[in-house]
Amino acid sequence: MPPGISTLAADAPELSAANTGFMLICSALVMLMTPGLAFFYGGMVRVKSTLNMLMMSFISLGIVTILWVLYGFSMAFGTDIGSVVGWSADYVGLSGIGVNELWDPTTIPVFVFAVFQLMFAIITPALISGALADRVKFTAWALFIALWVTVVYFPVAHWVWGSGGWLFEMGVIDFAGGTAVHINAGAAALGVILVIGKRIGFKKDPMRPHSLPLVMLGAALLWFGWFGFNAGSWLGNDDGVGAVMFVNTQVATGAAVLAWLIYEKIRHGAFTTLGAASGAVAGLVAITPAGGSVSPLGAIAVGAIAGLVCAMAVGLKYRFGYDDSLDVVGVHLVGGVIGSLLVGFFATGGVQSDAKGLFYGGGIDQLTKQAIGVVAVLAYSLVVSGLLALVIHKTMGMRVDEDDEISGIDQVEHAETAYDFSGAGGGASSRKAEPAPAETAVAAAESKKVDA
Repeated sequence: MPPGISTLAADAPELSAANTGFMLICSALVMLMTPGLAFFYGGMVRVKSTLNMLMMSFISLGIVTILWVLYGFSMAFGTDIGSVVGWSADYVGLSGIGVNELWDPTTIPVFVFAVFQLMFAIITPALISGALADRVKFTAWALFIALWVTVVYFPVAHWVWGSGGWLFEMGVIDFAGGTAVHINAGAAALGVILVIGKRIGFKKDPMRPHSLPLVMLGAALLWFGWFGFNAGSWLGNDDGVGAVMFVNTQVATGAAVLAWLIYEKIRHGAFTTLGAASGAVAGLVAITPAGGSVSPLGAIAVGAIAGLVCAMAVGLKYRFGYDDSLDVVGVHLVGGVIGSLLVGFFATGGVQSDAKGLFYGGGIDQLTKQAIGVVAVLAYSLVVSGLLALVIHKTMGMRVDEDDEISGIDQVEHAETAYDFSGAGGGASSRKAEPAPAETAVAAAESKKVDA
């Protein structure tokens, strides 16, 4: 019998209606995060790329769902094979799972656990899309998602959370996805953009977010859904750990918003809405691996450090010349690394597990484990994602033509536009009607500083 399915022995846990309902709600909240991400990213691009950005997230809901049912759940949570990947015939097609079979040792059905984890698998490749705005063929992106979740996400999820996975067995703490989701996606984004290159006009032409209200709406939906993402990862609500994670999620995010805005004011002279939204996401990312291990005071530290460091990190693309369109590397990769490593400093030993960080008398043991997890996932995802992108780029081509990129990827790839400026209805719009783009104050300052 595959690991995770409870037996019918007398001492086996019984199904809890309360926990099952709680986890179904959390699953729905995590599902909502992908459309929220689409709005967040969609508002950050220029008008001519809005629909493409929405679709790059939305298509993940379709592709990953089918692959998860066919074999993804089996690869991630099936019987361990060499501590690298799982596989169980009962999980293929979800066909060998009984309606009332429980995910051992929890009190929720296997189906509920599977659908909750599905939502994680869906949003992870969607996170990558923000780094590739304005320039990727939709068909190439869809193929990349299918290949990437198969050879990167499903195995890494097994490493981190699967019974027998090598990082799981080592004792690496990742409550809800700092390594498996955020470092994984951020490193993948870096690998792909190094292959496909920069947008036309990067560091020269203004590339301003076209709708900051849309960005704020997306950030709010992400923040809301993240409570399911984080608190639900304890798979129940019997012992208070999920409640601590809920509190820490809110606390760290608030601290990150403040830290980002303070840095922005000092460095660039303004409190921007884009900065507030980005700071919130940075805090959410950083607390994801750490929130079950730290106290609320520790969560403040995690959020504040993430907000400050991520605000500094988003400018690195101008210094080093890689075109991370919407700061996936600066927020998700850097934020994931920060949150994962800070477990090794702030873990109290009194919430999720008895593992203690350096500041609580635990020495460097847990920090060493966290560092190994960070490096392993980062390196694997960076290299394999870059290779996948290279194969696609050299075969079917991953980028749209130069003229199509300049004229607008929405019209070329989707035969639609986000807004009808002409007033004639339908899909076509005049370029003259598009608002004149201008760099954000923060991006412009960073770019000029580097050029100088």
